[in-house]
Amino acid sequence: MSQRPSGFCLWLTGLPSAGKTTIGRVLAERLAGRGWFAELLDGDEIRKGLSADLGFDRASREAHAGRVAFVAKLLARNGAVPIVALISPYRSSRARARETIGRFVEIYVNTPLEVCEQRDVKGLYRKARAGEIHEMTGVDDPYEAPERPEIVVDAVGLAPSQSADYILGELERQGYLAHAAPATATEPTRR
Repeated sequence: MSQRPSGFCLWLTGLPSAGKTTIGRVLAERLAGRGWFAELLDGDEIRKGLSADLGFDRASREAHAGRVAFVAKLLARNGAVPIVALISPYRSSRARARETIGRFVEIYVNTPLEVCEQRDVKGLYRKARAGEIHEMTGVDDPYEAPERPEIVVDAVGLAPSQSADYILGELERQGYLAHAAPATATEPTRR
């Protein structure tokens, strides 16, 4: 039995409404088109199920990131490419995710706060500024930008497809897409 190539995790981090999930969707489609099994792990969606019991204080955010990292590790070790779209505001949480997962590509979706506020379809920034919600990342809770991410996407002025193409180019340059996609990526590993 041949050894399956291991997958790798794409961890998109940035302020709320930076464009992480939208870029992640395009990445998943593009990787699938290249034969990879890619799964988008959207922080908001996972919060509704796996992390429904958690709040938004620091300990809860770190626990949420830890749960997402665990799922991403399971996918990556089975040859998949989990694409995590998660604010993950604290460097310590992202460092633990990197340690947990192994093959980890931190992608900083660098969008200025003012642009994120303009894009905010949920109205969270407005509510935070009005004092209706608390512990909003970027308003009254810090966002610790990555210090040495593998990839930085300056998403202002780029369409999500352009951001995804840039990321794919960087993944090729860094050797993550140098080999063919695993032919058996959709078959689960029996352990």
